[in-house]
Amino acid sequence: KIKTMLRAVATLALTASAAAFSAPALSARRATSLQAADMSAAIPFLKRPAKLDGSMVGDKGFDPMGLSDIQVDLNYARTAELKHGRICMLATTGFLWQEYYPHVGGSQFTETNPLTALTTVPLAGHLQILLVIGCVELSNFSATYGNGEPGDYGFDPLAFSKGKSKDELRRKQLAELENGRLAMVGFTGMVAQTMIFDKPLFADFDF
Repeated sequence: KIKTMLRAVATLALTASAAAFSAPALSARRATSLQAADMSAAIPFLKRPAKLDGSMVGDKGFDPMGLSDIQVDLNYARTAELKHGRICMLATTGFLWQEYYPHVGGSQFTETNPLTALTTVPLAGHLQILLVIGCVELSNFSATYGNGEPGDYGFDPLAFSKGKSKDELRRKQLAELENGRLAMVGFTGMVAQTMIFDKPLFADFDF
C-alpha cells in the first residue's frame, strides 16, 4: 500500500511539473510572437522606440540615443535629416572636386585642400552664401514647420516624381534618404582624414 501511494504521489508530482514547464513555454512563445513587432528592425535585440512605428520611409526603429522620445514633431526631424543629407551629398562631391578637378581662374581659387580653401574665400563670399541659404529657409518656412511631406519643396526640375506610383515614390524617397545618410557619414570621414593626415583623400592610391 505504501509503495502504491508513493507511486501515485510521484505520478502526480511529475504531471504537475510537466504542466508547470509547458505552460510557461507556451506563454513565452506567445509573448515572443507578440513582441517581435516591438523590436527594432535595425538591431533586433533592441526594443523599437514607441514613435518609430515604421510608417515613415526609412524607419528601421533605430534610435539608440532616444531622440524620438524628446522630439515632439517627427516630420520636423525628418526634414532636418533630409536637409543635412542633401547638403552632405553636395559637400562630398564638392570635396572631391576641390582636390582633383579644374578650378575657376584666380589665385584665390587655386587651393586644393578643401578645408584650407574656406579661408581663401573673401568675407563677402561667405556672407553671400549665408544670405542665399537664409532666403531659401525663410521661403520654405511653412513647409518645414507645417504638416506637408517632409523635404518636399515642389522642386523637381528633372521630373523624377512625374507619373510615379506611390510605391515607386517611396522607393525613390528611401534611396534619397539612404544616400543622404551615407553622405553624412562619408563627409565626416573625409573631413577627419584630411585634418589628421593633411593630404588628398586618394594620395596613397596609384591610379
